[in-house]
Amino acid sequence: MSEIVQTPGRGAAPTIALVATEASGDRLGGALMQAIARRVPGARFTGVGGPDMAAHGLVSLFPIDDLAIIGFVAILARLPSIFRHIRAAADAVIAAQPDVLVIIDSPEFTHRVARRVRAAAPAIPIVDYVSPSVWAWRPSRARAMRGYVDHVLALLPFEPDALARLGGPPCDFVGHPLASEVDRLRPDDSDAARRAADPPVVLVLPGSRSGEIKRHLSVFGEAMTILAERCGPVEAVLPTTPSLEARVRAATAGWPVKPRVVAETAEKWAAFRQARAALAASGTVTLELALAAVPTVVAYRVPLVEEVVGRLLIKVPTIVLANLVLGENVMPELLQRQVAPEPLAAALTPLLADTPERRRQVAAFARLDDVMKIGAANPSEAAAQIVLDYIRSGRRA
Repeated sequence: MSEIVQTPGRGAAPTIALVATEASGDRLGGALMQAIARRVPGARFTGVGGPDMAAHGLVSLFPIDDLAIIGFVAILARLPSIFRHIRAAADAVIAAQPDVLVIIDSPEFTHRVARRVRAAAPAIPIVDYVSPSVWAWRPSRARAMRGYVDHVLALLPFEPDALARLGGPPCDFVGHPLASEVDRLRPDDSDAARRAADPPVVLVLPGSRSGEIKRHLSVFGEAMTILAERCGPVEAVLPTTPSLEARVRAATAGWPVKPRVVAETAEKWAAFRQARAALAASGTVTLELALAAVPTVVAYRVPLVEEVVGRLLIKVPTIVLANLVLGENVMPELLQRQVAPEPLAAALTPLLADTPERRRQVAAFARLDDVMKIGAANPSEAAAQIVLDYIRSGRRA
């Protein structure tokens, strides 16, 4: 039975403002809106979002595609437009006088909106859904956030402690959206039989961005050739996005170990359930692989200037998300000049057999359900509960 939230002076139909400017944030926002609407029939939504949020009743102030800008030079050229959008979003929130503002990820945009709203309308509570990576770089942001964020909803279990240590706002771990996908990631009996059968399925995951494909695809292919020479036939499966499918197919057509390229979501999940091992570029995919219990070698290359900046700014012992969540460097990571065919194949080889390297990863992955509180609560429902608590308690003093 839905719980009706009575807001002082506003009846049973609170107004919730949301600002999300990327596809991942739009998905989080849509699920949050759905969870709120189940509890509060008639809740009104306003702000900025994409198609997922539109499906749950948001009429976006402007298309988020306007902000899909890639590359430093392109961003510089579009700065006036970006700042106009920031002002427009903040002005719209201030005019709406919502019961709460939820900013979702994209901190370079959403935090600027939040600061303007806090300066002009300090009584509006502001909740930040997705903690900035203050634990990895620019830790001073955590303390600065206290001036314009009342509460942070974290996707990763170590983030509340990190924000507390750095003097940030109150923070609760609500769960990662992948927690809702574990049934798609984990093998049934048929999948488990394929995982154990020969030739082994090996996932090849060079990344989902054009630059990542350029830097990783060729070297990953050469590593697969060496792997097959050492271990015998392998079935390589390369999940990609529909927008990159044609490029990936053309680039891999001449590989000695020709991969099966899959672009449909259902085919990707099936490959994760059946894979015995994976070679992956660093990213959220490492957490997907850990939840699917696929032992993995992680590799990543960036241009030299980004490497120099990263070494100066990044403050964590690993860039692998799965390792950060587990609190230990379980998945081996090869970076920059280490990303070469021979080292990659050497790291992958023991993961295809019952070896100490494989057993160590599988044992660590078994802890993820407890670490990520999978099954304890739906992340969107947990987030909705905290947002609605701000409506119950009324406006900030």
